[in-house]
Amino acid sequence: MNAQPLTPAEALRSALAGLLDGLPPKQAAQAVERLIANYRGRTPTDAPVLRDRSDVAAYAAYRMPATFEAVRSALDAFAAAAPAGWTPGSHVDIGGGTGAATWAVSATWPQERPVTVLDWAEPALALGRELAESNPLLNNARWQRSRIGAALTVESTALVTISYVLGELTADDRASVVDAAADAAETVVVIEPGTPDGYARVIEARDRLIAAGLHVAAPCPHSAACPIEPGKDWCHFSARVSRSSLHRQVKGGSLAYEDEKFSYVAATRLPVAPAPSRIVRKPQIRKGQVLLDLCLPEEELARTTVTKRHGALYKAARDAEWGDAWE
Repeated sequence: MNAQPLTPAEALRSALAGLLDGLPPKQAAQAVERLIANYRGRTPTDAPVLRDRSDVAAYAAYRMPATFEAVRSALDAFAAAAPAGWTPGSHVDIGGGTGAATWAVSATWPQERPVTVLDWAEPALALGRELAESNPLLNNARWQRSRIGAALTVESTALVTISYVLGELTADDRASVVDAAADAAETVVVIEPGTPDGYARVIEARDRLIAAGLHVAAPCPHSAACPIEPGKDWCHFSARVSRSSLHRQVKGGSLAYEDEKFSYVAATRLPVAPAPSRIVRKPQIRKGQVLLDLCLPEEELARTTVTKRHGALYKAARDAEWGDAWE
């Protein structure tokens, strides 16, 4: 009996597990703790924190599964809005490092396509190239060293992803990177941590993409201004991630999973059908009713209550998840 092929998520976890062979668990955990404290948004772009292969291996093993799941969630929402049967003919991953977003694209649209990963950290690119050997859809990907900033040039492409990158850049470089993506791509998907600062960077990118002539496909049901009052709240979502032993060791937890919070925007020149509305908080299930917080096409936020009297709609509300489209 032939074994079932691994899913992209399983293949990625398997490849990542092999990275830590020979690296003492305590050393890997210490490397991750140091990198978490210093890597995201706190280091000048001329002083890389991922210094060598052991640094990159430890950080990739710890962070790639979460990045993969967050990007895949954002891509799934975009795919639901895109024209039926659409797939990206090519993909450029800006600041892609070890390639989590490229794995997510190949999981969402499982066909081989021209893929280019741009990053300035050579150890990360080298490891991404090594990991891609476990994914046949990425065997021909190009891993290209490039400064991510004002001097960035991006070749014409169907899809650009920019995931967990903008927080590492200055304001001017963030603007340049988003503008370069908008000039080059039919569709741009930006993903950042689900924090107030991450959301602010996503909104900043969203505004620039709209100004460049793209329109929002997800998560928003419109391309008007975000109805959230700045400084009062932030829009973010959650993706479930299977925890590795390294995750549990670093965080001191025993659960087999954790939830990755992320903010995102997908903007495009395609004729898309955005969600009629979007669930923007975890649904609250109470006796005989479900409370849904929605972002509406009327450019406002509202709470709706679905009760047993609504029949099939009530069942749908009970099954609904944070981030889902809602009719």
